[in-house]
Amino acid sequence: MQVAYLLGSLNRGGTETLLLDVFRNAKLNKLNAIGVYRKPGVLEKEFKESGVEMHQLSDAHGLIARLLSMRKLLKDNGISIAHAQQPLDALYAWLACLGTGIKVMLTFHGYDFANNRSTNAILRFIIKKTDINIFVSDTQRYYYQEKYGLKPDKQRVVYNGISFDKLDVPNTRGTASSRTPSIRSELNLSSETLLLGAVGNFNDVRDQMTICRFLKLLNEQEVDFHFVFAGKKVESLPELYDNCTGFCQDNGLSEIVSFLGSRNDVPQILKELDTFVYSTNHDTFGIAVVEAMAAGIPVFVNDWGVMTEITEQGKYATLYKTKDENDLLREFMLFLQNKELYYTKAREAATIVKHKYSIEKHIENLKLVYSER
Repeated sequence: MQVAYLLGSLNRGGTETLLLDVFRNAKLNKLNAIGVYRKPGVLEKEFKESGVEMHQLSDAHGLIARLLSMRKLLKDNGISIAHAQQPLDALYAWLACLGTGIKVMLTFHGYDFANNRSTNAILRFIIKKTDINIFVSDTQRYYYQEKYGLKPDKQRVVYNGISFDKLDVPNTRGTASSRTPSIRSELNLSSETLLLGAVGNFNDVRDQMTICRFLKLLNEQEVDFHFVFAGKKVESLPELYDNCTGFCQDNGLSEIVSFLGSRNDVPQILKELDTFVYSTNHDTFGIAVVEAMAAGIPVFVNDWGVMTEITEQGKYATLYKTKDENDLLREFMLFLQNKELYYTKAREAATIVKHKYSIEKHIENLKLVYSER
């Protein structure tokens, strides 16, 4: 069975990072695959060195020529399944594969909340034409199934997978380590100061403002802490970042809250954190939360459906009421009173999470779906 993974571009993003990890682990996990993309990007070199053969489709001669080129490419490579990562590529694959017997599958990595009219039109059409739709959580599957009246027998859930090797860095939490890079050294923090943090760009998926309001309440409790936001300001939604920085300035938090921007050392930062705090508006899976749980640190996350699902109803993390900074404060104060209990729970959860959400488990579950049809 040969699978073609269809991507729009090879720029950096959650979907591309996931597929790159899949490609790097494909041979070891006996997944026969090629990659097909429309546009290059900053990850093109990494994809070409991943071990999976990559093919770029030219759009120089118009849509019909592109579809014929895709059809020929898929047939020449003996493709059984064309697995698209967005509705537009699924539509192209469906048109290109008519009459070939090649099955078309589509993974939904997000929700449809911000779609424009044309994107929604494509989604509404193709979601019922694919052979199988794959969702990254059961919460997300239920949303699409109910909204679009989908047949349950064509919908599947495959949790995202993470290559946890990147988290295997020395644990420096609670120490003033001289090792570089060290976020404690960078911020000149003492070993007694609690280091808290969140990871994620400032976009409409996340709700960093609830965290900021919580930090104001925590500061009023005279807790010795420093909080770091690792994530960039999004050009299309600058107000989300500006509102948070402005709130911290107005409430005297600027000296104890750091906005780090985009970072390449997130695994090291996670290992140094005493706790991880997250708030979401509509994540479909929550890779940042899973990575934090896998790092073996106490995690606090709001009770959005997906987060309740991936934490096993709070078994692997502490849930608090969505957009309720007072409830988050209450839960956090309980942590301060029972730190060792929370750290023991976090270490136990890490072992389970690393298996359940590993890239190997992701590929195994993909292969099970592929074998169905």
